[in-house]
Amino acid sequence: MKVILVNGSPHKDGCTFTALAEVAKALNEEGIDTEFFHLGTKPLNGCIACGHCRKHQRCVFSDPVNEFLDLAQEADGFVFGSPVHYAAAGGAITSFLDRVFYTDSGSGQQAFYLKPAAAVVSARRAGTTASLDQLNKYFTIKEMPIISSKYWNMVHGNTPEEVRKDEEGLQIMRTLGRNMAWFLKCKEAGIKAGIPFPSQEEGLRTNFIR
Repeated sequence: MKVILVNGSPHKDGCTFTALAEVAKALNEEGIDTEFFHLGTKPLNGCIACGHCRKHQRCVFSDPVNEFLDLAQEADGFVFGSPVHYAAAGGAITSFLDRVFYTDSGSGQQAFYLKPAAAVVSARRAGTTASLDQLNKYFTIKEMPIISSKYWNMVHGNTPEEVRKDEEGLQIMRTLGRNMAWFLKCKEAGIKAGIPFPSQEEGLRTNFIR
């Protein structure tokens, strides 16, 4: 089994990575493989609602979105990390997730269905809970079980060195990793035992203005 950890910070080895690395360490200790996916520093377009993904099963822009969607098909779980920018998740990961989840829905690939997910945020001081709320909404619309820890998934610090001094924050990351590993093992055991996925209804859409 493998979990992909997405680093939504422009700094490849910064505070967000430091938090994600602690999660990965706990996952590895539980026998779960991990892979890091860094969004990089090049501009990421937001979704332009062009409908290209519905016809071609790919986003119209050739950038990390399509690359990630290819990897997501074979992944078993996900952790998305972001720095806090103005009391919200960073602009890069927001654009990235808008297009990732919209393309997945538009193409009908179902790369995220019933796969566990978690959000991790890093801040110098404040804005963490608002950012977590923002990121978690992507998971709930795709029927992804959200993995929790013993507190909200956040670390504090202005540098990686400061984050490493946030002992409670790092413990939260380790607990998150162990909880995700436990869920993945339970899911695997259920599949092996012949427990089917939930039955699915055809989608319904209700417009409030008629």
